[in-house]
Amino acid sequence: MATGKDRQKQLAREHYERQMQRRIEREQKAKRTAIIGSTVGVVIVVGGIVAAVALLGGNDPGTEAAASPSATPADTASASASASAPAGPKPYNAATGTCDYVKDASGGQVKDVGMPPTKVKTKPATKTMTFKTNLGDIVVELNNAKAPCTTNSLEFLAGKKYYDGSKCHRLGSDKFPMLQCGDPAAKADGKSQDGSGGPGYVMAEENLQGAQYKRGVMAMAKTQAPGSTGSQFFLVYGDIGLTPDYTPVGTITKGLDILDKVNKAGVITDMGDGTGAPKQTVEIKDVTIAGKS
Repeated sequence: MATGKDRQKQLAREHYERQMQRRIEREQKAKRTAIIGSTVGVVIVVGGIVAAVALLGGNDPGTEAAASPSATPADTASASASASAPAGPKPYNAATGTCDYVKDASGGQVKDVGMPPTKVKTKPATKTMTFKTNLGDIVVELNNAKAPCTTNSLEFLAGKKYYDGSKCHRLGSDKFPMLQCGDPAAKADGKSQDGSGGPGYVMAEENLQGAQYKRGVMAMAKTQAPGSTGSQFFLVYGDIGLTPDYTPVGTITKGLDILDKVNKAGVITDMGDGTGAPKQTVEIKDVTIAGKS
């Protein structure tokens, strides 16, 4: 006959097994979907490696997605209204050499610096973007030929000192190796992953054909909706199996060792998906962009 102590052990074991089963189910679900935060909205990455539920504040990636790594409640609620919603930004028009930047009406904190010029050039084919940080320089070769509107926006924001003084607010994990930056309003204090800020405008995604997010890629964060790229970006220090929905704007040519160092230090507080504010603060002091001949 089982004693009271035996019964308690059995109940404890059954409770533990239920917990483990729920954990396995969450991890399996997480492997099907990942979220990367951006400017105002929820950045959802279908087919990602792990669930990275970002709270890019206000309406940025995360507030609506925090409850679930799949389609957000906002997606369902707005489905009926989407037909009458205004068209999103148009892609680069090669015939006229123009980009389409439109006002971001989705909410979130805005650091308004105006709108970028719409007339752009695809030459030089590459430009050099240098982030001066408290840990050293991170240098990115921007693909101006294939992502001219994104490059133009980054150059515009850099000229407006938009990124100066901002901190990278979200660090991934070994399974989701990226550092997310680009929101002047983001909190990087370990209490949240909030990053709801943006420049007040959005643009169409570019250079998506065959896009891969491997070590050394700089790509733009966005919400689930097409044409929602803003100012936030993520720097990849490993390989991420994301679907080709995020503009790969450039390649990191210097500073991967900095990202490795930040990754090694880990996060202040795991927000439940393996990501969080980095323990090793990364503050952007200044950003410059120069053309290459």
